[in-house]
Amino acid sequence: MSSANRTSNALKTSMAVSEPKLFGAVEGGGTKFVCALCTEDGSVLEEATFPTEAPDRTLGAVAGFFRDHAATRPLTALGVGCFGPVDLNKESPTWGHITATPKPGWSGTSVARPLIDALDCPVLFDTDVNCALLGEAALGAGKGLRDIAYVTIGTGIGGSVMAGGHIVHGAMHPELGHMLVPRHTEDMAFDGSCRFHGGACLEGLAAGPALAARWGTPGQLLPPEHPAWGIEADYLATLCATLSLILSPERIILGGGVMQQDHLFPRVRTALKEKLAGYLPHLQTAADFETYVVPPALGQRAGILGAWKLAVHAL
Repeated sequence: MSSANRTSNALKTSMAVSEPKLFGAVEGGGTKFVCALCTEDGSVLEEATFPTEAPDRTLGAVAGFFRDHAATRPLTALGVGCFGPVDLNKESPTWGHITATPKPGWSGTSVARPLIDALDCPVLFDTDVNCALLGEAALGAGKGLRDIAYVTIGTGIGGSVMAGGHIVHGAMHPELGHMLVPRHTEDMAFDGSCRFHGGACLEGLAAGPALAARWGTPGQLLPPEHPAWGIEADYLATLCATLSLILSPERIILGGGVMQQDHLFPRVRTALKEKLAGYLPHLQTAADFETYVVPPALGQRAGILGAWKLAVHAL
């Protein structure tokens, strides 16, 4: 081999080795799927959004977005955070599937397999709220912490737990929204909105549809002085007290549409302080609670950035 050929091959090898990795991220929700191409440090190079329609149509659009880029620069790995419930057991024949969801046409759908087949790269699959926690832990309100709880309160209530720096997976994923909670004394007549538990669980009492059903108007239209918010804060404080006593997180992050009410965080913190009654030594003052129950720092970006982090973990 000539010296010129050896030099050319060495340059090609060097360029191949040094070429930056490209990671794919998918945040799949009941309304839309967000896709992003990211660098290894989490910078988003390109992004697209597709409506959540029939599974074949939506997943085909997602695969097409990444496949269009693969010819020039293939994906190193893909992270997918999806609405659920989902099967996260890698030994299960339905791993990567959505299970029994109220979203029409999506129950029993495999989300992970079509993307694996289309893109031929490592894929990690998790819940959308687990991805949101991964994003907040990496770049947001949980940065530098190893024990965190994240709860989103919106159309439903979903939760995620990080313990020792790892997302908790049990027989399935935590279903914090369906924990059973005592009824507020001023809320005994409401039947609840959960199709499984009625008014016995947190989602049936405190999610967005529960607010709308109880008061006859969406929560975002209720004024801050409305009695709805005292009841809502009490339910969410019960959630936070339960998480504090069972899991002992360093921080609780509350996100979702219901938490867009600025006045709600102080109410939840005050009610939580009353419920804990000074029992936990690290939670005593108002200042302690202000840094303990917090909003997400990444806002609507937590999920897609968490899916990026999931892709990095896929390696």
